[in-house]
Amino acid sequence: MTLSEVMQELEALGSERAKKLYIGRGAKEPVFGVATGAMKPLLKKIKINQPLAEELYETGNYDAMYFAGMIADAEKMTKEDFNRWIKAAYFPMLSDFVVAVTLAESPLAMEIADEWLVSDNEYYVGAGYATYQWLLGYQADSFFDKEKISDMLDVAVKAIDNSTEHVRKGISEFIAAVGVSYIPLHDKAVEASKALDKYQKENSNTCSPFSAGLQIQKAVEKNRLGFKRKAVRC
Repeated sequence: MTLSEVMQELEALGSERAKKLYIGRGAKEPVFGVATGAMKPLLKKIKINQPLAEELYETGNYDAMYFAGMIADAEKMTKEDFNRWIKAAYFPMLSDFVVAVTLAESPLAMEIADEWLVSDNEYYVGAGYATYQWLLGYQADSFFDKEKISDMLDVAVKAIDNSTEHVRKGISEFIAAVGVSYIPLHDKAVEASKALDKYQKENSNTCSPFSAGLQIQKAVEKNRLGFKRKAVRC
């Protein structure tokens, strides 16, 4: 399918209700308002197509950018490709889901995420934490260096107070992912979640209600510690 054909199909799948929802979360025009589930038949038709993914992402249309992540060939994307994508990701639904999710299936995932984590741009940092969040729930524990993840927990806890709400949410989800999916540091993640939950309680007017401690506890109660998904992208 050509870019024009895909854009026409996406526009036909859009709804005003979804469009209002996405704009409410930070999406900017142009937006069609296509539900993720509605994109799946189109995904089955196109499958993986990196050239088309690049064309779609460059349109600046939110739905096209989201669909680009679904059909991107993550293993063939370069560091320059990912840096171009994160630069254009202007709100979390793009940076933490489209870009980070795609990156998590790339062999360059940790290398790039580590660079983003030390950026001054909150969307880069948020995507860095999100990439690790997705990786931890996807790759075997043996894939990770325990000392490195431990150090990341230390850095994340220290960064809580001086981070934006978006980055704090990324930190919280990262800590939860360690606690739920990375058994070697479960106990340390629990302790880290306590520091984060304390901060959130003391700043409840400005903080996200997401609780890393609660997520970890739910996993314990449901006997889901060590959870790993089969794939990052749907």
